[in-house]
Amino acid sequence: MKRTLRTTVLTVGVLIAALGLPAGAAHADTTPRVDLRVLVVSDGGPSTDAIAAELTAAGTPYTRIDLTQSGRTVIDADFLADTVDGRPRAKFQAVVLPNDNPFPAGSAEMAALTAYERTYDIPQVDAYTYARPEAGLQYPIHGGYSGSIDGKRAEVTAAGKSGPFGYLDGAVPFEDNDPAVGESYAYLSKPVAGADFTPYVEATIPGQSAKGALVGEYRHDGRRELVVTFVYNRYQQQFRLLARGIVDWMTGGVHLGASRNYFSVHVDDVFAADDRWNSTLNCTPGDVDCTDPNATPDPIRMTAADVDHAVDWQNDKKFTLDFAYNGAGSVDHREDNNGADALADRLIARRGEFRWINHTYSHPFLGCVQDTTVVPWKCATDADGSTRWMSRNDISDEIATNRVWGERAGLPLVNDELVTGEHSGMKVLPQQPEDNPNLALALGDNDITWLGSDNSREPDQRQVGPATTVPRYPMNVFYNAGRAAEQVDEYNWIYTSRAQGGSGICEDNPATTTCLAAPLDAATGYPDHIVPLETRIALGHVLANDPKPHFIHQSNLAEDRIAYPVLNGVLDGYKALFTEDTPVVNPRMRDIGTELRRRADWQAALRAGEVTAHRVGDTVTVDAPDGLAVPATLPTGTTLAGAAFGEAYAGTVSGWTPSTGEPLALTLPASAPAPVADAAEPAPATGPAPKTRFPAGVTDPVGHTSDG
Repeated sequence: MKRTLRTTVLTVGVLIAALGLPAGAAHADTTPRVDLRVLVVSDGGPSTDAIAAELTAAGTPYTRIDLTQSGRTVIDADFLADTVDGRPRAKFQAVVLPNDNPFPAGSAEMAALTAYERTYDIPQVDAYTYARPEAGLQYPIHGGYSGSIDGKRAEVTAAGKSGPFGYLDGAVPFEDNDPAVGESYAYLSKPVAGADFTPYVEATIPGQSAKGALVGEYRHDGRRELVVTFVYNRYQQQFRLLARGIVDWMTGGVHLGASRNYFSVHVDDVFAADDRWNSTLNCTPGDVDCTDPNATPDPIRMTAADVDHAVDWQNDKKFTLDFAYNGAGSVDHREDNNGADALADRLIARRGEFRWINHTYSHPFLGCVQDTTVVPWKCATDADGSTRWMSRNDISDEIATNRVWGERAGLPLVNDELVTGEHSGMKVLPQQPEDNPNLALALGDNDITWLGSDNSREPDQRQVGPATTVPRYPMNVFYNAGRAAEQVDEYNWIYTSRAQGGSGICEDNPATTTCLAAPLDAATGYPDHIVPLETRIALGHVLANDPKPHFIHQSNLAEDRIAYPVLNGVLDGYKALFTEDTPVVNPRMRDIGTELRRRADWQAALRAGEVTAHRVGDTVTVDAPDGLAVPATLPTGTTLAGAAFGEAYAGTVSGWTPSTGEPLALTLPASAPAPVADAAEPAPATGPAPKTRFPAGVTDPVGHTSDG
């Protein structure tokens, strides 16, 4: 539901007096200035922290006050507002509270917040509150419900679709990942009779046909609150689906920072073959840790039919895979097959269907020289004890030769991208705690700007010589499995106890999240357990404004084509949840690297206090250092220097704009309502906070936290 401007007509004199401005300012422009910053008041619970995490990910500035800390900042009128150049200033565009009133009865802090919100039309988010009349809802005991809604399906209402949650197709499914764990506690209730309460998200009350509100807007006493009556943490899908709308509601769609839903998938080892898991030896012949002298590698390699299937799949999903290729894989295959390589012929014929990344020519280990006479391997050393490294020339040859091979094959290359085999050359703990010093030199020799890294080892970007890393998420679909039964067998080996015939890794590392209580069934374990789990993990990244790519291997597109059920789960699941104007963004590696680097620079500038932004009427002004890219999300129709700003996404426009060091002035469309200072009914500086009341026999349950 779109908010409309208030119709109160104010004289300049009344406005000046109400805001306490000097009489001489009567002819000044007193349209309030509202700083683009959010106030997050936390009680340490997961719900306010989830909203803070969403603001952080988007790059939206906020100030956090922790109510559990002694000596914290006190919230009063001076903390919330002041006057700048004769103009009243609201220091925060929105307020997030743990619930509708987390302060003691009669709190001066809540009174100050109430007055501030009334005066400047500042919205308040109640991150998780009990359904009660003070929040515009009936107590749950009056025909409502309180308890678990694990696995339930909520729905966005018509008002929610035309308002802050218009990017959702309608369904808001609640997770139920473990029947033994309560993950989603909620209060379902109807609005109080006569209350100005608009439900945005509802669910059917158990045992009834009626629906109760889970999220809604409550207007009262000159204030607006977004009331949320279910608990959540930052990782749960139900929050991830609603997070964008919560931020859009509280900011009126005008805020610094930007958010997209990203999904990119790298397929490593294309043209080459991957060695197969041996279920008898519980290792992979051909790997350095599989030392049985009788074990011989059993290669898994795509076929021409697999290429055609990949193209058809991409066309169906409107999605592009990134193929990380090793040219030697085709050269070796032709040598062994009288010059024939049907796979390479088909890939080259259909090369324009995919994006391509240099994965080195023959996929060698580019770090230290490996001593494989011991398990696990260790770095070989010279007589003086110094580490033996792969040379600069050898590394450079691997990069350059593969590039030349790809160019001769007509692959549409972007030559500043590189993924080394096994992410080698970079540090690998515990054996190789530092980068190969020759790697950075070889990257410079070949003008490499973006270098793939393993997110499970190094989740943050860093520099390796001239290159910036792009962390990639490994999918738990194994490189050495072309068939579902092989995947399950290896999965069981890794994640079960020694007593069950497994590796015991979970006994040694109990924090491992994929541990199994019992081995999976060979026939059903993949579709029933592994696919749903990997889908949920990957979709969680997509919904978290996380552009980092995922990676699998060419073996997973061959034989049983075991990657597709997971990829389908992500893309089909996403499509069922979002509207067409909120598509999955599918960037290539260098664009992901650029996005991550801009975010890091932006966060550093925010931490250093180098960025300020505010709104006065229909103008947003941003002050930022010269050269810094500024992200912003604004209503459709916003202009910058007379030109349209940003790109359309999820019902708004957003994007990055480079700062020149001079203020950026963005003009909002006339349809974007501006905050107004309400001087007709000035709120007192202090006063009683809203009372907390519960019916007989009901205790305050707001402190309930999720086990999910």
